[in-house]
Amino acid sequence: MQLTFYKYQGTGNDFVMIDNRQGVFDSSDTKRVAFLCDRRFGIGADGLILLENHDACDFKMVYFNADGNQSSMCGNGGRCITAFANFLGVIDNQATFEAIDGLHKATIENGLVSLQMQDVNTIENHESHVFLDTGSPHHVEMTKYLKNLDVKKNGRKIRSGSPYNEAGSNVNFVYKNTNDNFSVRTYERGVEDETYSCGTGVTAVALAMHYIGETKKNLITLQTEGGELKVSFERYAEGYTNIWLIGPATQVFKGYI
Repeated sequence: MQLTFYKYQGTGNDFVMIDNRQGVFDSSDTKRVAFLCDRRFGIGADGLILLENHDACDFKMVYFNADGNQSSMCGNGGRCITAFANFLGVIDNQATFEAIDGLHKATIENGLVSLQMQDVNTIENHESHVFLDTGSPHHVEMTKYLKNLDVKKNGRKIRSGSPYNEAGSNVNFVYKNTNDNFSVRTYERGVEDETYSCGTGVTAVALAMHYIGETKKNLITLQTEGGELKVSFERYAEGYTNIWLIGPATQVFKGYI
C-alpha cells in the first residue's frame, strides 16, 4: 500500500504528518509508526501525527512518539498540525482542535503559529528542580554548563529515576541568558534522546522560571537547539492560564512510501 505523507518541523522538532480524514492509516499499528519515524530505515521524525475528522471542532490530532506509542500532548506538533490543516484547506487562520489533553485553540499570523496550551494549576518546586505538567510531564533543572552538557546521558538518568520511574518524565536543562530569555535543551521520553526543540518543554520552562522568581515577565523567549520560541501567560491564584506557545511551523517536503 502506498502512503502519502508530509514532513513538518517546528524549530527542528520534526514530524511525519498524515491526512487521515478517510481512515487510511491504522493507528493501532505501532510497529508501522516506529518504522516511519526511524531515521535510517523509514522517513525519520521525532513523532508521527494523524489529522482526523472531529464532529464538534475543526479536526482531531492523534500524536505518536518515535517509538510507535501514542503519547501525551506535543506542543510543536500542535503548531505543525495547525499549519498542515491550513495547507489542506481545513482551516483558514484560526483553529479549534482536540488533542489527547483536550481542546486547543490556534492561530496563524505573519508566518507564526500560536497554540493555546492547557491551564497549569500545580507546580512542584524542589531543591534541585521544578516539576509540572504542560500536557506532558516535565522536569526543569537550571544549569551553568548547558552548552557542553551531555543531555542524552544526564536526561536518561533523570527520565526514569525516582520519583518518575516507569512512567517517566521529559527533562529540560535551562540556562538564564537575560531576565526574559532562556536557553533550553530537552531530553524527550518516547524519543529517548535529545530533540532540537520541545513545545511543552519550553512552555514548562517559561512557567517554572516565573514561578521560582527567575523572571517577572509574562512573555518569555526560549532559545532551543532548533530555533526560537516564545511563551506568553497570565498568573492567577491557583497557577497559570491563557498560556500560548508561539513560533514557526514549516512544511519540509511531501512524499510517498
